[in-house]
Amino acid sequence: MLEGKALVEDTDMPMNMQIQAMSSASQALDLYDVFDCKSIAGFIKKEFDSKYGNGWQCVVGSNFGCFFTHSKGTFIYFTLERLKFLIFKGASSP
Repeated sequence: MLEGKALVEDTDMPMNMQIQAMSSASQALDLYDVFDCKSIAGFIKKEFDSKYGNGWQCVVGSNFGCFFTHSKGTFIYFTLERLKFLIFKGASSP
């Protein structure tokens, strides 16, 4: 397990949810090859959908851009190993 080695770059999640995000990422890295970003992201999304309800999105990789609207208190962007993790719950634009 790799908990404690993540670097949170930006978040508005409550601490317990942040810990869950990093724990899920660590578990996914234990299960999947570090180059299998799609499976890693799918694992994390399913964990969050199960624990916090449907609508979660997860992007995993080393080089990506994005622009999105998220529900307040559901966003985290962090680095673990060589990968970047973006997890958020989508929201409608006003």
